[in-house]
Amino acid sequence: MSGDSRPIKLACESVWKLFGQNAGDVLQRTGGAPSDADLAAAEVIGAVRDATIAVREGEIFIIMGLSGSGKSTLVRCMSRLIEPTAGRVLFEDRNLLDMGEKELMELRRHRMGMVFQHFALLPHLTVLGNVAFPLEIQGLGKAAREAKALEMIELVGLKGRETYYPRELSGGQQQRVGIARSLAVEPEIWFLDEPFSALDPLIRREMQDEFLRLQNVLHKTIIFITHDFDEAIRLADRIAIMKDGAIIQIGTPEELVTAPADNYVAEFTRDIPRAKVLSAGAVAKPGTHGTTTVRADARIADVAAMVFDHDEPLGVVDADGASVGALGRDAVLDVLLGRELPS
Repeated sequence: MSGDSRPIKLACESVWKLFGQNAGDVLQRTGGAPSDADLAAAEVIGAVRDATIAVREGEIFIIMGLSGSGKSTLVRCMSRLIEPTAGRVLFEDRNLLDMGEKELMELRRHRMGMVFQHFALLPHLTVLGNVAFPLEIQGLGKAAREAKALEMIELVGLKGRETYYPRELSGGQQQRVGIARSLAVEPEIWFLDEPFSALDPLIRREMQDEFLRLQNVLHKTIIFITHDFDEAIRLADRIAIMKDGAIIQIGTPEELVTAPADNYVAEFTRDIPRAKVLSAGAVAKPGTHGTTTVRADARIADVAAMVFDHDEPLGVVDADGASVGALGRDAVLDVLLGRELPS
């Protein structure tokens, strides 16, 4: 994503969220930079510490970390579902913390979508009723809101189940209803907090595929929370790794694996199969190659079979077709066996 010229859709600048009676005092007393000892002495919990993030328009930005790392609290600060103790949250360069309750409510109703781990479907409403519900809250007429809801139901692959109740659906189908309900308001930015973690592995993979299909159609700006690195590398343009409320590193999956900021990130990514993360461009070497080419951004796992099917190395080209180098069997084998990473 380096050199990406897309505008910033949502940003947080030096955001703190402290829990405790003396939260504001400890920030003021320490010049806005309390240490662990300062927080402990004040009996304050640092749920989010000095977080700065800029999410580009159309980007899938994933926030991940272990349980208790602060990722859900940060996303709730970014949508102002909870109030930050300090810092700024900017939506298209406007500070959400300066908005009044009415303006903020309108922003959430019309321009933000949210999907959480627990589907929170209304049990007394059908699929159609659940998906149309936020449009009813907006004041849209029945015919218009049901027409829009039917469009979203078809988009998520539930056409024909409009009259079903949540209890008549599988877990994956219920999550699709939650996604359709969130999309019905046509949000410009979409918050998803571990939306697939309650699903079994097969349905979870199916929902990841569905999520990528929807993104290819809708091109939303997405902030997605997960603790699963396999899920993150499948979905993310960039990833922020959090620990103890602080953001340790932000980068593409490849950057996190090849250039971890510290031992924590290195350990966090240690068991990730490099072939799923490393690109052909990162592994390519100078040299001659045959006429067959692959894109520089293609993952090694996706092109390995092609490389081994050719006697000559494959050419690696960038998005404009310019040569980046050659990709041969030895380089691919090194990645598959975990023998080396590109320098």
